[in-house]
Amino acid sequence: MRAKAVFASATLSMAAFVSSASAQSAPTVNLYVGYTAGGGYDVYGRMVGRFMSRHLPGSPTILIQNMPGAGSLRLANWLYSVAPKDGNTFGIVARGVAFDTLLGLPGTNYDATKFTWLGSAANEVSVCVAWHTSKIKTVDQIFSEEWIVGGTGGSADTDQYPKLINGVLGTKMKLVVGYPGGNDVNLAMERGEVQGRCGWSWSSVKSTTPDWIRDKKVNVLMQLSLNKHPDLPNVPLVLDLAKTPLQKGIFQLVFARQVLGRPFLAPPGIPPERAAILRKAFMDTMQDKEFLAETERAKLEITPVSGEEVQKLVADAYAMPPEVIKKTAELLKD
Repeated sequence: MRAKAVFASATLSMAAFVSSASAQSAPTVNLYVGYTAGGGYDVYGRMVGRFMSRHLPGSPTILIQNMPGAGSLRLANWLYSVAPKDGNTFGIVARGVAFDTLLGLPGTNYDATKFTWLGSAANEVSVCVAWHTSKIKTVDQIFSEEWIVGGTGGSADTDQYPKLINGVLGTKMKLVVGYPGGNDVNLAMERGEVQGRCGWSWSSVKSTTPDWIRDKKVNVLMQLSLNKHPDLPNVPLVLDLAKTPLQKGIFQLVFARQVLGRPFLAPPGIPPERAAILRKAFMDTMQDKEFLAETERAKLEITPVSGEEVQKLVADAYAMPPEVIKKTAELLKD
């Protein structure tokens, strides 16, 4: 049976059942996206929701809803404390959600190590881009000239990365916060409200604004990850700008989240057998030929990471040297 995905707003509630091939009914599965419609997380969430049903027992309807707020912290907190723990609810959140409690960020009312991590659809490289009309053309300029960038709040890369890089390297990014999602930051660039965006997944740049690359509407200044993207061999990597072991350790801790490029998670404490089913269905979706063909057409990068790998990466992050964690937390404070 082909997967069925229903797209709706966060306020929509629905109780629906679909018959399985064995004539047994399967309850609706709810997939929440921690951002507004149209951005990178939303695109990945809807694509996964569209195909994952066929890999779940009974091929249930997957109801996709948006629950934006605080860089997806609203959804993370809701999944942790409020969402049903029956294994029929999961979500996609900012990659930083896994590390925010470790770094003491406000508004993180959860223990990231206790979430049921289902996997990540992409091992990401993020970038800093400057709008073409901005005077900023190279990364060297942001060490001496103010550069205004837009952020989506809370746990979002668009907020955390500029603060971190300013604190570690002494760059002069000025952050304008409060945009509901990445699409809104893009509109702000076009309107001239901000001059760029720092902490934008390269896969999203390619899938949501391919014309910007083609028409040179943005200049890619810097890559934010542990390794360079093959598309961008001549764009500087942030780790290469680190001068001391502490600076490098901070960047390694923070940019480890890029491995969790598009993380999907369920509430803590769901039945183990249901967790196993969701994890398997997620990874089976990542290998689904029709899914891969569709993501290729949509220019979405799929470099999956299993739920078990994500769970270990999160646990390893919480075991980092205390001095690195402390300094990183200080830099990310408001």
